[in-house]
Amino acid sequence: MRLLEKLLLIAVLPIIFWSCTETITDNLIGNNAPDTFIFLKPDSTISQQSSRLSVHWWGDDPDGLVVGYLYKWDGLDNSWHFTTKNDSVFNLPIGTIDTGFVFKIASVDNAGNGIYDTELLWNGINIGPEPFIDQDGNGSYTAGEKFTDLGNIDPTPSELKFPIKNSAPEIKWSQLSTLPERSFPVITVAWDVEDLDGLQTVTEILLAVNDTAKAVSLAGNVRLVTLRANNFDSDNALADILVDGSESKIADAKLSGLKLNSENIIYVQAKDIAGAKSGFIRLPDTSSSWYVAKPKGKLLLVDDFFSSDAPNDKKVTDFYNSAFSSLSGGALNGKYDVLDLNKSKLPYQNITFYQTLKLFKYVYWFAGSRPSFDLASLTTNPFLAGGGKIAFSFTFEDASEVFPFGLNDLQLFLPVDSLGQKKSLSFLFPGAVAKAETGKDYPQLTTASTIGSARTFYPNQDAAEKIYSVTSTQLNGNIGLMNKEHSLFFIGLPLHQCNGGQANVNTLLQKIFFQDFGLTL
Repeated sequence: MRLLEKLLLIAVLPIIFWSCTETITDNLIGNNAPDTFIFLKPDSTISQQSSRLSVHWWGDDPDGLVVGYLYKWDGLDNSWHFTTKNDSVFNLPIGTIDTGFVFKIASVDNAGNGIYDTELLWNGINIGPEPFIDQDGNGSYTAGEKFTDLGNIDPTPSELKFPIKNSAPEIKWSQLSTLPERSFPVITVAWDVEDLDGLQTVTEILLAVNDTAKAVSLAGNVRLVTLRANNFDSDNALADILVDGSESKIADAKLSGLKLNSENIIYVQAKDIAGAKSGFIRLPDTSSSWYVAKPKGKLLLVDDFFSSDAPNDKKVTDFYNSAFSSLSGGALNGKYDVLDLNKSKLPYQNITFYQTLKLFKYVYWFAGSRPSFDLASLTTNPFLAGGGKIAFSFTFEDASEVFPFGLNDLQLFLPVDSLGQKKSLSFLFPGAVAKAETGKDYPQLTTASTIGSARTFYPNQDAAEKIYSVTSTQLNGNIGLMNKEHSLFFIGLPLHQCNGGQANVNTLLQKIFFQDFGLTL
């Protein structure tokens, strides 16, 4: 052996001998319990908090590892719960306006006994069995299932009292809840609610019209309602409350205070489990008004015509007002209503518009070349199924980015199989004639001005019958239909442009509504 190696061996041997002797002969040091601390951010203070709390903690074990924590809320639950997390969010119940809760937590180290314990005694308290993963789902520990072997538990749990201040909920109208200046006694509104204590603490929504003392109580999770009055015997009508706009979720209580042919105000308020309330908010605000019109009769004209030329808009509306006012010797004069879709922007239109249609039995819907296909497709079939009767008059452009229309859209509400062939010039000049099919008692129509975007179509033979056709150098084919039940009429021409020649539009409207539809006053 070389000299250097001998010297190193002589130096190392005493150290090895001394270490083995210390391990064998010295007394073992007892395992120390860990300490536990509740963590607060720098400069934090314990003041009145919301009932939704985020609590942080940590443990320190000088001679082992912290495997988890036992925690409890005094006064809420007498049981200790185990967690491996260092933080959690707690939603504390509020029974009074202000209260306080004490949070206690103790860290646990890894000095367990290596076996599953069904009972653990700590500070003279039986805290139950060790936590385990119930793999077989029998609700009790089975040999071989993974468990957490709890060791020493901090004998002096860390605790902190959290004074809880109940926060009143806040409520505001949704962005789409903008009332028109005028509507019929149907409207849909919605609101947003916030509460620092959590939305689950909001237990009640109070809804009123004009008089908050007559507010109706709704569930705390309601966010949208449709108000609908359909009994017009009195100018102070009771309104149904359709939760989420649904016919299957009508509130038991009716809303009183709605004034017909008058201005109205809607109020809403949120209330929480402790009785704290938001302020009432109103719609409309003080800068505008909402007039609720009482329906004059059973007939509604849906004005879906739009032109960038305002005088032309008025001219079209005046034409139909004059036509319907003169029917049956003026019997309809003052006994029908007009809803202008371009001037009366209804909130949550898909819901509100359909419920508005249901106030009436007969509808005449007129437009230019860009009708509201979305509304027509959503409302026509339900309206017919409820006993309503409807007539349409409009043309339609071919699909484009601006107006994404297709045959499928038309088939959603009209019994049409296909469209006629598109001509290079798909319009009708003044003097073009639309004739009734043989054996059909409908007046001849003559165009009084050029009609663009006109298209012929083929009705579904099982559901409808041909009524009108056109024959011209520009356009040939069927242009009008009536369904087999005589509850839906459609002509692919704007009737206000078809009153040339013998001016038969009034005769056609009289035929459709009084003979085919059976309109009575």
